[in-house]
Amino acid sequence: MFTGNLTPIISLVAGILILLIPRLLNYIVAIYLIIAGILGLGVLH
Repeated sequence: MFTGNLTPIISLVAGILILLIPRLLNYIVAIYLIIAGILGLGVLH
């Protein structure tokens, strides 16, 4: 449905958070990879 637009938005938010709070980098990358994997597998429609 809107998952095509979701990935760039997640990337943008993650990038901004990393710039503002660099110590969150590990968590943000991990969460992003998990979300990207779930979306890639089609678990969430």
